[in-house]
Amino acid sequence: MKAKIIQSKKADLKPWQELGEVELTKDFALGGTTVLVDSSKEFQTHLGFGGAFTEASAHVYSNTSEANQKKIIEAYFDKEKGLAYNMGRTTVGGCDFALGYYSYVEEGDDSLSTFDMSHDDKQIVPMIKAAEAKAGEQLTLLASPWSPPAFMKDTKDVDHGGKLLDEYYPVWAKYIVKYIKGLKDRGIDINLLTTQNEPEAIQPWASCEYNATEEARLAIDYVYEELKKEGLQDDVKILIWDHNRDGLYRRTRETLAYPGAEDVVWGAAYHWYVSPKSENLTMVKDKFPQMHLLFSEGCVEVMNVSGGTSSKENIGAWTHGETYGRNMINDFNNYNEGWLDWNLLLDERGGPNYVENFCEAPITLDRNTDEVIFNWSYYFIGHLSRYIKPGAKRILSRNDVDNDIYNLAYKNPDGSIVVVVLSESDNDATMTIDVDGNGAKIDVPAHSITTYII
Repeated sequence: MKAKIIQSKKADLKPWQELGEVELTKDFALGGTTVLVDSSKEFQTHLGFGGAFTEASAHVYSNTSEANQKKIIEAYFDKEKGLAYNMGRTTVGGCDFALGYYSYVEEGDDSLSTFDMSHDDKQIVPMIKAAEAKAGEQLTLLASPWSPPAFMKDTKDVDHGGKLLDEYYPVWAKYIVKYIKGLKDRGIDINLLTTQNEPEAIQPWASCEYNATEEARLAIDYVYEELKKEGLQDDVKILIWDHNRDGLYRRTRETLAYPGAEDVVWGAAYHWYVSPKSENLTMVKDKFPQMHLLFSEGCVEVMNVSGGTSSKENIGAWTHGETYGRNMINDFNNYNEGWLDWNLLLDERGGPNYVENFCEAPITLDRNTDEVIFNWSYYFIGHLSRYIKPGAKRILSRNDVDNDIYNLAYKNPDGSIVVVVLSESDNDATMTIDVDGNGAKIDVPAHSITTYII
């Protein structure tokens, strides 16, 4: 049994180095620390990887050269040369990563007679179509709204939270489904839907608050019923929460208590901000085994630098890649089924963002030089996304190291096994890798990520 080795390490800053193969044998030496993999113990099925087609990403993309556009799309969606993305996220109207908030209806139009998605036709739709053409298939797309139009809210303001007025629940549900139908008319299918991005956040940008009962009411009594009217209830799966890990279990429990919720809600989406506690995903899965778990947003914040996923370092820092690696491995080991990064592309500031909430994207375009820059977060994602295929099964993977070593293993549909080992340690280490009783000594360099393909 042989394992092909692909490695990136901080010591030389060379991504995806192919280091040949290591022979795994039955008579390997025991002792020291171990990475253990057992393919007979299977867990969740993998859906894939992707990122968000925000207006910010589409704007930066559409304002660079055709050669750069081709390079960016290939880097994400080419199955051989890129990250092999097969998923994506869209926003129902404006979010903070936009040139400004936008709606598809004129203010005050509760009949939705002015509904018009031509705004998306300018930059967002062409970027999605280019991605699907390169992927050679339709992407699995998640749609999420940030706020209803101002006239539907008690605050009459799309920003700063506020609530959807009771009389506008049916109108807002119809608006969301008209968006899904609008994309379908353009040849783009929405497969997954959350009814609100971050429903407990009051933000200086587009945001709207729902408690668990309100979210369930909107999703089950209105959005699902509207999907049924259009014959889309089997094509579009509804997910709840779409907010941070800390509230994931509580919100799932509260929302699923709503009458009919367990028949309608397919899963829960979550973000990585505030809480690093990936074990919360397993709490949900243990209590509600029918629930599908999807990571729907995460990025390294470079303006709001108070949290564990924020940074005072410059865009592109190695540690930002480690943030991605650690979060991906821990979440997949706790039943996450798919990984949707935030913005696919941003400029050299980490924008545009209409409230200057700048963040890192895995790929940056420097507007001053028109240079496409691949950040370390891009390469860390690739250590998983290029090798773990849709339909793969997570298999048992453990290690007996106290700190700073993380590992993950999947069995692909073709039978190949992918093992990923991340070290955030300041010290080099030697470990034994044991895959189904076949093993070998491996080197684990300080601050490195290594993919083994068996």
